[in-house]
Amino acid sequence: MIGDNLQRVRARIAAACRAAGRDAGAVTLLAVSKTWGVDAVREAFASSQSAFGENYLQEAVDKMAALRDLPLQWHCIGPIQSNKTRLVAEHFDWAHTIDRLKIAQRLSEQRPPGRAALQVCLQVNIDGSPTKSGVAPQEALALVREVAKLPHLQVRGLMTIPEPAPDFAAQVAVHAKARALFDQIVAAGGPGLDHFDTLSMGMTADLEAAIQAGSTLVRVGTAIFGGRPSP
Repeated sequence: MIGDNLQRVRARIAAACRAAGRDAGAVTLLAVSKTWGVDAVREAFASSQSAFGENYLQEAVDKMAALRDLPLQWHCIGPIQSNKTRLVAEHFDWAHTIDRLKIAQRLSEQRPPGRAALQVCLQVNIDGSPTKSGVAPQEALALVREVAKLPHLQVRGLMTIPEPAPDFAAQVAVHAKARALFDQIVAAGGPGLDHFDTLSMGMTADLEAAIQAGSTLVRVGTAIFGGRPSP
């Protein structure tokens, strides 16, 4: 079932890229495996999925230990509290949800020697939602530049989780704001931003709109694994 679902999601991504006049290879699929067990991840890997997103850190670390025989890439896409930065720094390949300098500093300090740099995105509260985390858009460039100075981190781009929009045009409009901010940061440039190439936006319900607006990475859980089991 998971293999069939992955095939359908990849077809959606390819169709969305064609509609946007983009190459299908320009968009990475991140399978959001939070609350799903080891067997589900193995089934997805058997269908050529190797990048997985997790929200719950201890659950994720336990899953990584059970799957260390597979060449998987792990993305932290949940909130990172100060007392949990070590788990992210020690175990993940990517962190998408940095929204303040203190968290980035702790991740930098706690990244183990010998591990590749932690690839990081800044979470931007692109629509000003009172229920969502993220740096304000007007403060994003300054934070990007501060994080880019830190050792053991590589700033890769921006991540957004806007509120649900009522229709496709509204979805595209809010994602387009994130794309414009991304382009603004790329144009401004600065030290440590040589690999600023990732726009992490779009999920099961709005991946087509996100791709239309320029997403380079979509985070899909439900369309791959089904409805969430209880944590």
